[in-house]
Amino acid sequence: MKIAYVLNTYPQPSQSFIRREICALESQGHEVIRLAMRRTTEPLMDKQDIAEAAKTEFVLAEGFGVLAAAVARITRKDLAQAWEALKEALSLGAVSEMGRARHLVYLAEAAYVAERCTAEGVTHVHAHFGTNAAAVAMLAHLLGGPKYSFTVHGPEEFDSPRALSLGRKIQHADFTVGISNFGRSQLCRWAAPADWDRIKVVHCGVEPERFTKLVPMSDGPRRLVAIGRFVEQKGQLALIQAMAKITEDIHVTLVGDGVMRPEIEAMIAELGLADRITLAGWVDEVRVKHELTSAHALIMPSFAEGLPMVVMEAMAEGRPIIATYVAGTPELVLQKENGWLVPAGDSDALAAAMDNMARTPFATLKKMGAAAHARAMERHNVYNEAEKLANFMR
Repeated sequence: MKIAYVLNTYPQPSQSFIRREICALESQGHEVIRLAMRRTTEPLMDKQDIAEAAKTEFVLAEGFGVLAAAVARITRKDLAQAWEALKEALSLGAVSEMGRARHLVYLAEAAYVAERCTAEGVTHVHAHFGTNAAAVAMLAHLLGGPKYSFTVHGPEEFDSPRALSLGRKIQHADFTVGISNFGRSQLCRWAAPADWDRIKVVHCGVEPERFTKLVPMSDGPRRLVAIGRFVEQKGQLALIQAMAKITEDIHVTLVGDGVMRPEIEAMIAELGLADRITLAGWVDEVRVKHELTSAHALIMPSFAEGLPMVVMEAMAEGRPIIATYVAGTPELVLQKENGWLVPAGDSDALAAAMDNMARTPFATLKKMGAAAHARAMERHNVYNEAEKLANFMR
């Protein structure tokens, strides 16, 4: 099967799950064309992301003239079809905070994507996120391009389902994917009941071969690692507040960066926690693995999530999880079996869970890590999930 992935900004450091999915499809004999609207402005630290960027076509880099010519050719070929796509683009733009003008740009991008897919013999288009990438995939289909599907991750898409016209994108799609049962349920909220059967669950995945030789957990002072963008939804400030309340000897490493770094640094200084919290910045996958295997557990204090990729990676490494009870996380993290779940935003509960982890006997902690590994391998094998996705495409 020949597949085109339509993406907004790709590759990005926080989207390794897309790269893994594409590579898993290719390993199963499918040909995948990567069509991103634009390059990322973030530095690519990982050599796999750098290699992925070299394989990607960037639509907006083609320039206005090339996109306008694609629109003209498609319009001459089938005026009625182009008119229907234009009306759809304007309708999407009418309810979107991006406006109609931006959706006319999406229409031009879609015309280029439709022509590229036709030229390459693409039989299916898949997009990630229910935002502009899904809009481009939908409009390309309406302009005569291949059938399409898209994966919705959340939480952003679930914050603005009407503005994103999720129901309309689901209606036109061959099928739609949620990354958890929770995610699927939220899509059903905005889809017509007649479309529910075409809303599927495909998990993000990890490569099992990376986790065949697990690094043993060290029996020493307890270490935690938190990995994610420094943005409000990730809850790092609640974690820092919790660190000021714990009674046990725990060190936390924060891997990531973002707009909230100044606030995070200020709170660490204000609470006198500089010797107990390390800010590592963005690092490559090798360093991420090192941080996970050096820790006794991953901590995710998020206020909102889809189903964090780093949770399944940490579990695959044989590490228990301390996480908030949000979105799809409780489908993977089981209370006191492979981790601890706490209410989001409750720094007292978060501190209690951290102390609980630190007091857990080492033998029990290892058993929890083994249970975490088994559950991640059972539910998030990237090759199994890619095969599931390919079967839906067929």
